[in-house]
Formats: sequence, C-alpha cells, structure tokens
Amino acid sequence: MINRQFFFSFVRTHLFDGRLTTAQVQGLGGILDEWESRHARRDDRWLAYMLATTHHETDRKMQPVREYGGAAYFKSMYDVAGARPRLAIANGNTTPGDGARYYGRGFVQLTWKSNYAKAGAALGIDLVGQPDLALDLAVSTRIMFTGMQRGWFTGRKLADYFNPQRGDWINARRIINGTDKATLVASYGQSYYAAISYTT
Repeated sequence: MINRQFFFSFVRTHLFDGRLTTAQVQGLGGILDEWESRHARRDDRWLAYMLATTHHETDRKMQPVREYGGAAYFKSMYDVAGARPRLAIANGNTTPGDGARYYGRGFVQLTWKSNYAKAGAALGIDLVGQPDLALDLAVSTRIMFTGMQRGWFTGRKLADYFNPQRGDWINARRIINGTDKATLVASYGQSYYAAISYTT
C-alpha cells in the first residue's frame, strides 16, 4: 500500500509549489485508489508515469478536463468537414458534427469517435452516446489505466518502456504524444515515483 501521508506531503512540496487544492487531492486519490484496487501487483513505475501524464495533460489540475478550443477549432481539427477529412474518417468521425462532439476529454484527452467507442466497450458504458462521461473522475481514471496499458492511443504501452529490462522515462511519452515535452513529463514521473516508493 502507498504511504499516503508521505505521498501527499512529498508531491505538495515537489510538484505543487507547497499547496494542494481539494480537487487536486481528490484527483490524486482517485488514481491511487484505482491502482491499489486493481493494479497494485504491476510495475509501480506505471503508476508514477500515469500520475505524471495526468499532471501534464491537465495542467496540474489533476481532474478530467476538456481540450482547449471551441467549436470552430474542433471542426477544423477533427471533423469530416474540417481541414483533415481523411484523418477524421480514419478515426471514425464520419458525420459532420463529430469533430465538435468527439474532441479531447479526460486525463489523457480521449479523442475521435473510434476511441470513444473502444473505451466505452472496454468499460461497459456508452461513451459514443454520452462522450461527457469521459469527464467523470472514475471513468477518466479507468480510460487512462486501460488505454496506457493496452496501447490504445499511439500503439505504444506502459510495458514497452517499464519492464524488468527497461526503465525509459523519456520515450514513455510516446504512449500518449510522440516526444512532445518528453523530458518534462519524465521529470514529473520520477518525482511521483519517489513519492510512491516510500514504504516505512
């Protein structure tokens, strides 16, 4: 079990400038709860890197968030009637309006109708019909855990970078977003790893 008193004290000091909000504590606690209830026998570097990913993707809010942008931006980026129709169709956004419906949400910015369908099927909920469910803390947490373990987002998964032979904090960023901000996210991951490794 994670020593939560040490964990919250450590991250408050090293990752949150000395102060945690109630929402941040709730989000961090939800991630720790999911780990301890379903995944605690796995490599604990996975947990540290998921915490780091959440830290970065939510801009330290530690709550599921909506992708920045409005309807015009989402249409341009994700809609069949936007700037990238082939990419939209390849990812399941085949109907005008899908771009503004299936934009990024959650801890890992779940995007595209096909990914909402995949995540919904895995979790047993209708994310295609109700995409805002991806903003629920428990749902967002399970999407992140399952997606990063199975390689939903880029084809890369946690076990590719954290296993008995390897510990690659920088290239693990490829699980979510190529190498964008890879060194920064790696530094978060190593700090979270220190926070969860205290056992006495």
